[in-house]
Amino acid sequence: MCGIIGYVGEKEAAPILIEGIKKLEYRGYDSSGIGIIAPVNSHIAIRKTPGKIQDLVNLIRGHNLPKGTVGISHTRWATHGAPTRANAHPHFDNKNEILIVHNGIIENYQMLKGLLIKKGHEFESETDSEIIAHLIEDHFHDDLLSAVRLAMQKLKGSFAIGVISNHCPDTLIAARLGSPLIIGVGEHENFIASDVPAILDRTRKVIYLKDGEIACLKKNSIKIINFAGKEISPKIQEVTFNIEAVQKQGFPHFMLKEIHEQEDVLKQMLSTRIKGTKIQLEGVGLAEKELRSINQIVIVACGTAYHAGMVGKYIIEQLSSIPVITDLSSEFRYRNPILGKNCLVIAISQSGETADTLAAVKEAKAKGAKIVSICNVVGSSLTRESDGVLYTHAGPEIGVASTKAYTAQLCMLYLLAIKLGLIKKAISENDAKKFIKDLRQIPSLYAKLLKAKQSIAKIAKENSHFGCFLYLGRNINFPSALEGALKLKEISYIPAEGYAAGEMKHGPIALIDEYRAVVCIAPQSDTYDKMISNMQEIMARKGKIIAIASQGDKTIQQHTSHVIYIPPTNKLLTPLLVAIPLQLMAYYIAVNRGCDVDQPRNLAKSVTVE
Repeated sequence: MCGIIGYVGEKEAAPILIEGIKKLEYRGYDSSGIGIIAPVNSHIAIRKTPGKIQDLVNLIRGHNLPKGTVGISHTRWATHGAPTRANAHPHFDNKNEILIVHNGIIENYQMLKGLLIKKGHEFESETDSEIIAHLIEDHFHDDLLSAVRLAMQKLKGSFAIGVISNHCPDTLIAARLGSPLIIGVGEHENFIASDVPAILDRTRKVIYLKDGEIACLKKNSIKIINFAGKEISPKIQEVTFNIEAVQKQGFPHFMLKEIHEQEDVLKQMLSTRIKGTKIQLEGVGLAEKELRSINQIVIVACGTAYHAGMVGKYIIEQLSSIPVITDLSSEFRYRNPILGKNCLVIAISQSGETADTLAAVKEAKAKGAKIVSICNVVGSSLTRESDGVLYTHAGPEIGVASTKAYTAQLCMLYLLAIKLGLIKKAISENDAKKFIKDLRQIPSLYAKLLKAKQSIAKIAKENSHFGCFLYLGRNINFPSALEGALKLKEISYIPAEGYAAGEMKHGPIALIDEYRAVVCIAPQSDTYDKMISNMQEIMARKGKIIAIASQGDKTIQQHTSHVIYIPPTNKLLTPLLVAIPLQLMAYYIAVNRGCDVDQPRNLAKSVTVE
């Protein structure tokens, strides 16, 4: 959830760390800090402050840091303790000789803190993180790496940490268990970071640190051991995406840029995964015989990925006749899930580090299920836990509110559903070809939708004063209603609720009056007439309707003047098209309200805590 970067090399560390941590601010922005080892006396200087990274930059301007070549920096999403200077990272040990940054949750910190207090340790913060520095100090006997290793063995929970000390001022140490951490390999310099964007303009050579591993970095060497002390041979990989992917490129916000990138993301995915009329699911990890034997599918995910999974349920059942259960990852392992012998679990996560989804996957594996993940990040924890991985390759998504990752997940689920349908002989070759042809048209339809974004911006401006929104959808677009409501409340802070339209009369209709807006997702479908009936019920109660409808639909204009049209397409594909106006409307409403679109309050991009 938090952002970490560390540097050891020949250059001045502070500018590199600040530049890098700015690129990780999407991972948390409640507070930030930096620590540098002074080159003359090895004294460790720290600066930290609540607020965003610009507040840290302003603080450093007034209190200069030493020009040391070893340091660590951190941007925080608060868990234990409010966003204050004391709770901001980095954290010292009792003697101010060991400094750490931490991402994750230490579940047994209270017990460890009690033991350390009995030994005379005094703590300054409310965090679980501070005990790590004290625990390393407690195990330190002239060997920092050994002290870190012994301390890691005592911790329970999930963590990624960076450590520096004036005992060895030329060294940077990192460790991970359940939280992401990478090593950047440079020329006479090395880095650690929570995510690739922080170091992409410095090096493209990375090592994905695995769970239970510790790295000891000097400017010209990298040593990796596991928690038992055994040395590991690192695998250096090359990062392939362009640096432009983590820059705004003239857009006012990353979110708007990533909404526009969806056309290219889907075009690339479809060109890679469809050859002629054949779908290629390279990486799925299961033989055709195994896929044919599947008689149950369980989809586990959180947030936006869960909504993609809900759409997946409709399309997989429709095209392959395999029964599908969608489950929130955070609930899955607490209900004693029953998984049959031929059950496939599909785990969906943009980052591949979502703690609840990882926990759900481990529970499913323990019950003998096969796991296929749909993920955007190569080498992430989820991909290593899976039997097969279907990478979306959507590129880095910096905006906290997910956009292109969602439609990429949907697209992959459509491809998987068609493939399963053919293998199970639930659809004919001809029907599959027609569906694939329609699917390949989606990127060009995105271009048309994006050209009309100003009309959506106008509707958003005219409705941004409402204090509450209700989103209604039916059948395959019920999940679209949930996703539209989530987008709006994430970035505009307007209370919004998504509902199956048929359930409106069972409660939500009580909320409808002239002070609330209702977004009705009503493309042409088998349930269109029923959506029209719902709209009439809303009009009778003076509700303000914003409709999303198919181009050419004149009937819809009898119920509202605020209509966003989507191009006509196969009715099963409408969630892919509906997503764009829902994203744009949330974006423009948030902008009109003066909200920080890319960094909404209380949220962070990758939820690595349960």
